[in-house]
Amino acid sequence: MKFSKMHGAGNDYILIDCLENEIKDPASLCVKMSDRHFGVGGDGIILVCPSDKADFKMRMFNSLDGSEAGMCGNGIRLFGKYVYDKGLTDKTVLTVETLSGIKTLTLNVSDGKVETVRVDMGQPRLKSSDIPVSSPLEQFIAQPVESQGVTYEMTCVNMGNPHAVTFVEDVSKIDIEKVGPPLENHPLFPERANIEFIEVVDHQTLKMRVWERGSGETLACGTGACASVVAAVLNGRAKRQAKVILLGGELEIEWDEKTNHVFMTGPAVLVFEGDYPA
Repeated sequence: MKFSKMHGAGNDYILIDCLENEIKDPASLCVKMSDRHFGVGGDGIILVCPSDKADFKMRMFNSLDGSEAGMCGNGIRLFGKYVYDKGLTDKTVLTVETLSGIKTLTLNVSDGKVETVRVDMGQPRLKSSDIPVSSPLEQFIAQPVESQGVTYEMTCVNMGNPHAVTFVEDVSKIDIEKVGPPLENHPLFPERANIEFIEVVDHQTLKMRVWERGSGETLACGTGACASVVAAVLNGRAKRQAKVILLGGELEIEWDEKTNHVFMTGPAVLVFEGDYPA
């Protein structure tokens, strides 16, 4: 089985063409292929599938438990590069079906290859029941959440998957391996949550570390970067257009006031290609 290993700001995935051949058990395949010692290595796998609603359909599975994600911001940029660079499309504006709806991608091409991708991530969902958060509040903004004897002020946003954002003085001092898992699995989050720790550099620059649901700490999270800018705007900490600095690179995020849509622009890089024993 042929695959392409790619990364977007260090968030790395294994992409597989499933336009003609279906994978019967992608969850278990994902766990095996994603293993960094015994497999290819990655934060998960992304399947390129046919769609009757859009140009293509994307399915993404997380590395640790094989769970399927509703959306992956970095992954969908890689998806756009994959289908264009492989000659599966000649469109530079294309639509991709995901579990969280149809997303529109604008591909920035140089010398016949995609370098960066701008993604219309849609509107952020802020209603507690839509995130979901088990709270009687209509929106969960700057609310206290206690975990392991520590109280975090959290703002929750759904960008195709659930995010809980908290602001800290210094992201480098977060013991994310310790505090991430209990927050991800907090009773407030019936479907678990991605946890973002944000350091505000200025009103147009944020530093971010993320504990991803089903994957642990990753070098970048596109939906998390989007959710973090939305949360920062809601808390008066950032402007609607901001740069998010992640461990693996930078993303440009814009929350458009007129359309209420969030736009994400970032890199898409091919690492290597290979064959995996079926």
